[in-house]
Amino acid sequence: MYYEASGVVITLILLGKYFEAIAKGRSSEAMKKLLSLQARTARVVRGGQELELSTDEVLVGDLISVRPGEKIPVDGEVVSGNSFVDESMITGEPVPVSKQSGAGVVGGTINQNGALTFRATRIGADTALAQIIKLVETAQGSKPPIQGLADRVVAVFVPVVLGIAALTFSLWLLLGGQAALSFALITTVAVLIIACPCAMGLATPTSIMVGTGKAAELGVLFKGGGALEGLQDVQVVAVDKTGTLTKGRPELTDLVTATGFNRNDVLSLVAAAEEQSEHPIARAIVDAAKREGMSILKPEAFEAVPGYGLEARVEGRIVQVGADRFMTRLGLDVSVFTAQAERLGDEGKSPLYAAVDGQLTAIIAVADPIKEGSLEAVNALHRMGLKVAMITGDNRRTANAIARQLGIDEVLAEVLPSGKSDAVKELQAKGQKVAFVGNGINDAPALAQADVGLAIGTGTDVAVETADVILMSGDLRGVPNAFALSRATLRNIKLNLFWAFAYNIVLIPVAAGVLYPAFGLLLSPVLAAAAMGFSSVFVLSNALRLRGFQPPVKPDAVAVAAQPALPAHA
Repeated sequence: MYYEASGVVITLILLGKYFEAIAKGRSSEAMKKLLSLQARTARVVRGGQELELSTDEVLVGDLISVRPGEKIPVDGEVVSGNSFVDESMITGEPVPVSKQSGAGVVGGTINQNGALTFRATRIGADTALAQIIKLVETAQGSKPPIQGLADRVVAVFVPVVLGIAALTFSLWLLLGGQAALSFALITTVAVLIIACPCAMGLATPTSIMVGTGKAAELGVLFKGGGALEGLQDVQVVAVDKTGTLTKGRPELTDLVTATGFNRNDVLSLVAAAEEQSEHPIARAIVDAAKREGMSILKPEAFEAVPGYGLEARVEGRIVQVGADRFMTRLGLDVSVFTAQAERLGDEGKSPLYAAVDGQLTAIIAVADPIKEGSLEAVNALHRMGLKVAMITGDNRRTANAIARQLGIDEVLAEVLPSGKSDAVKELQAKGQKVAFVGNGINDAPALAQADVGLAIGTGTDVAVETADVILMSGDLRGVPNAFALSRATLRNIKLNLFWAFAYNIVLIPVAAGVLYPAFGLLLSPVLAAAAMGFSSVFVLSNALRLRGFQPPVKPDAVAVAAQPALPAHA
């Protein structure tokens, strides 16, 4: 007499599993996209001939030819040709990157408008794309701490449900009257079906799978579910300055000329004077002149003046560059630039002065400029209720100037390279959970010490290996995006777990027949099977909502993407 009911129950359960399988497939679409980026073949130049080979046959050191519109098959270094390469699928940055001799290329990216020949440097599992796929797989398969709660509940839940089912059968058998056996069977089967903990088991892993996959699309790699959840408790984001908040290399930021002097003429003469020097400030001035299309003249004479500056003869003109005390020594009055010098000092920059043929011509400043997006990232973190601290080895005045420009809450300045982890401990000693963002070798201890370490993916291998989260581009705006995605994923998991537990708590008593004496209502096994399938599909559908996550801060559409440099074994 229960043949039809059992047939419907099995059909509904299979239908639920089918929908579940479809949803699971959608949840791993990010991984499918990553796998689809891998090129299948490569045009290898051997013995003067181009051979079409499988990427598995490519060897380190092989020369590979890539035409416009083709995928770059493996990681390498350009030896000839010029082109622009779309690296958005790796870094999340939208603007194609210029490539010429000496530039690095990443397997899976797309060559756009020029032919390139490059030498393979990483193949197979060592390529950046293969490492990204491995990291995403590891993160999707890992269990965050919140999963432990679900596991502990299920470990108790299953024997309790079996006990409830046995008790339900016994009570209905004793109190069910003439139809006792029928009531006992129906209610017991309904309890067992409705209590199936599928939804509980799916609640966390599906959200983790979709969340980490979406993060990978945005250029944020979580090494595990623990890192994804760990960002929830962070109260302070400590950021390394050089190379993280700033570009990490000095650039000419200011050149203001005195009345009657042409800026380009002054820059050309100063660059020529500095051309013989290897000092970082000199290189910054020379590079600035080259970027502006100037040809750098060779000085006819050059002399360093220790403690003051330098003097050179360029095309018969005497060019002197140095600090204010050098100008004073030369008998020149720098008070004409007092306003500019005060402004530069407030910005943490040390002004230099230039004189040509005994006349004061310009005030110059070279500094490590703030990266595009740093201010936007700090503001976004503040909107999330997070405190931002800066850790730097710079002098306090320079550090405070940078902090004022960015709105940073706390500054730990004049920190020795070996003392960054101690600076993180200092913040943790105040009872705060700390995330540290860095990119250099000397940042590795601080990344390990922090509750969560975030490494700029364009940084050193050591920093990337030590961190819990990797930002594939050098854009600091990935930090608030990582926090926002972490919060969205954890909210999603908690909603899934609430639904799974609440559903069982409410419906198990109904399935056991507690409403029958008062209202004459029983939950048939058919409805129980439908409800069980619906709960699983609901949990999966809720997890899939993360695919529509919108980052709070989007990379600047005009920013140039940075070259990712993951280690060989991240």
